[in-house]
Amino acid sequence: MKKSVLSLSFGALALGVVFAAPAQAADVSACLITKTDTNPFFVKMKEGATAKAKELGVTLKSYAGKIDGDSESQVAAIETCIADGAKGILITASDTKGIVPNLKKARDAGLLVIALDTPLEPIDAADMTFATDNLLAGKLIGQWAKDTLGDKAKDAKVAFLDLTPSQPSVDILRDQGFMIGFGIDPKDPNKIGDEDDARIVGHDITNGNEEGGRTAMENLLQKDPTINVVHTINEPAAAGAYEALKSVGREKDVLIVSVDGGCPGVKNVADGAIGATSQQYPLQMAALGIEAIKKFADTGEKPKPTDGKNFFDTGVTLVTDKPVPSIKSIDTKEGLGKCWG
Repeated sequence: MKKSVLSLSFGALALGVVFAAPAQAADVSACLITKTDTNPFFVKMKEGATAKAKELGVTLKSYAGKIDGDSESQVAAIETCIADGAKGILITASDTKGIVPNLKKARDAGLLVIALDTPLEPIDAADMTFATDNLLAGKLIGQWAKDTLGDKAKDAKVAFLDLTPSQPSVDILRDQGFMIGFGIDPKDPNKIGDEDDARIVGHDITNGNEEGGRTAMENLLQKDPTINVVHTINEPAAAGAYEALKSVGREKDVLIVSVDGGCPGVKNVADGAIGATSQQYPLQMAALGIEAIKKFADTGEKPKPTDGKNFFDTGVTLVTDKPVPSIKSIDTKEGLGKCWG
């Protein structure tokens, strides 16, 4: 099992600066604020933003917390961006509700605020969201797991490896999507943990990393050692879940599904550690965000959502080497050609 988390170590607030080419509009600056700077998803997001900023002559400053859930560092970064006179902020919020007042302050100061990957609550607390359809991403892996199990799905024992206690929107959407796809009534669509389907063993948090995934999986196995389906918030958490299952000899008879589509995760699908994953495209999210800030700075025009949605959909694709007839998917060879990290 290949490690899914990079070994870089950052402080509570990581800062990187890319300087604009002097021939371009040097007064256009932007901030990228991610949950961490170690998860490959956010590393690729930063690469996409950096490349597009250089291309357009935008000064980019990037910030990140040391772990998923480090909202304090994100609040501090917003204050810095306002003080620096940035034209816009791209953010993957750790606390999608708690950070809204801080982002309102930025918008009131004239900054364009774009949520990347993780919608704010409410979603219109940002000027626009560039994201995967996370509900669809969850539905794809939920339906794949259900169809793969066939008749056995009605007696499944399902574990949910979630993100953080604050239940950010991306966590809720992926969980609810999986439940809908698998045939579980999610009850309150804005909440995790109120379901009453007997097939659910329980939920535990991972902080979106491998160590957290392993601990959460160990905890849930203690609750019910017969778990045979595991929904994970992302591929680092899935990597940890696999290692926990392997340690007790269960790695061959448990379906693990996930969302991300990073290169380590797709390789783990190819190796059989993960059954299927919904692939996202973080580089595109970030590049589109920088383009939007530049256009806003030049013309005052704000980005528009995808038709029929309240966000700009950057796409999602199921990756698996064990396709089911009901879902369009790509294999890991094609997935590796589109992966990141």
